[in-house]
Amino acid sequence: MTDALKNDPLAALAWLVDSGADETIGEEPVNRLVAKPAEPARAPVAEAPRPMLKPASSFARPQPAAPAALPLESDSIGTAQSLAAAAKTLAELKAALEGFDGCALKKNCAHTVFADGNPASRIMFIGEAPGAEEDRQGLPFVGRAGKLLDKMMAAIELDRSTAYITNVLNWRPPQNRDPAPEEAAMCLPFLRRHIELVNPGIIILLGAVAARHVLGFSEGIMKLRGRWLEYRVGDVMIPVMATLHPAYLLRQPSHKRLAWRDLQAAEKKMLSLGLLEKTASVS
Repeated sequence: MTDALKNDPLAALAWLVDSGADETIGEEPVNRLVAKPAEPARAPVAEAPRPMLKPASSFARPQPAAPAALPLESDSIGTAQSLAAAAKTLAELKAALEGFDGCALKKNCAHTVFADGNPASRIMFIGEAPGAEEDRQGLPFVGRAGKLLDKMMAAIELDRSTAYITNVLNWRPPQNRDPAPEEAAMCLPFLRRHIELVNPGIIILLGAVAARHVLGFSEGIMKLRGRWLEYRVGDVMIPVMATLHPAYLLRQPSHKRLAWRDLQAAEKKMLSLGLLEKTASVS
């Protein structure tokens, strides 16, 4: 800017307008190399209190109280374990089982099916579960399958006075379906204690369900049958033979020959263990 413009404010303004300036910033010059002084701290402004609103739930209709939590399956299993462990005799075990209400199957059954036969024989047959006739009579294997089991035992010179019979489950599943895992889990503490109290010299498992729950094997019965397996009671290993269930043999009579082979092997084992009173050897 020339000296003439500096001395003539109007001329200087005209020069600035012609140069494109269209806004004034301030009357005093600003030295931008000097730090800007800090602004004084402002006192916090108190927030106005909000109006109290009625909770939305108070406008809603009253809700019913939540239902009490149902007992967990693990609670029923724990109860079964305690009851079974406390039983010192078969009579006490039967009473404990009849007083146990943790398994839903019991509600629709006429009887708790415990066992039949002679526990002193130390020859123990274990099946799957009661059927309709067993539920009516309160005894295991008294229906059509039971009649066939009697014939199978007779073939190796056994009957209900010289053998002992029970099931994995003590109550009939509807329509004779396979037991659910949780149903079997509630009965297994009683069955394990049952085996301990009987202290059998040999166990014969009838069918895949018995083999699965007593021994814990997942293989089918056709792979397990005819083989000597073992079940531990304390420090003693009990020989176990798995064979075909009589109800299966009624549907598949051609497989009776397989069951007969299993029974012959079991008979030889019983003779060797002194569990059968028989002088003639089995060929």
